[in-house]
Amino acid sequence: MNDRTEYKEYRQIEQRRHAMLANDTVVNILDLGAGSSIAKGSEKQVREIARQSLKSPKYAKLLFRIAKHYFGAGSPEMLELGTSLGITSSYLALANPAGILTTIEGSPEIAEIAQENFSALEITNVRPVIGNFDSKLPQVLRVSNAVDLAFVDGNHREKPTLDYFSQLLEKKSDASIFIFDDIHWSAGMEKAWRQVKSHPAVTLSIDLFFIGIVFFSADFKVKQDFSLRF
Repeated sequence: MNDRTEYKEYRQIEQRRHAMLANDTVVNILDLGAGSSIAKGSEKQVREIARQSLKSPKYAKLLFRIAKHYFGAGSPEMLELGTSLGITSSYLALANPAGILTTIEGSPEIAEIAQENFSALEITNVRPVIGNFDSKLPQVLRVSNAVDLAFVDGNHREKPTLDYFSQLLEKKSDASIFIFDDIHWSAGMEKAWRQVKSHPAVTLSIDLFFIGIVFFSADFKVKQDFSLRF
């Protein structure tokens, strides 16, 4: 959280963010979750999607630093639920060039734009998956050895969030880190977050308001729960 280094990847990815914020291309949105103000099947300009849906630079850069600090020396298997335009995906992928990021997106036209951003940034370690989380996540997990880092950013409802958490637990290790977006987005998400952090396998939880982070390391002998201002 206190790392103030201006990594070169920040500038490269933020240039793509600015390009998205200026992009007036109209795309059709297939929103399969509950965390978007965009109506199912509606048409929106890319710049509107970027303004409404992208994680802020502050939090996207934090995700980069988490991925780099804990997994930068290895080749982690990372998983993202909710690719959107691929900006956060790019932060995760570039933090760990030797790792693999599998990212699931429900809307094909949005996934296509994300792929354009990956290509522009010369990112080659992203594995895109298009479809509903409910059907695609089990398929992805079946062929995964582990989930070292997971970022759950889609379908912001209590039951789906807990379902995804339950499935991810099957692939966790002692070193895994799971990150949940918009944990205070609704009463249902707050309830889901309380259940996630109270799970017996979770040894440390951190509430940064917009995101919640859980760890499973046995090094934490006593279960701890923090709410931090960031």
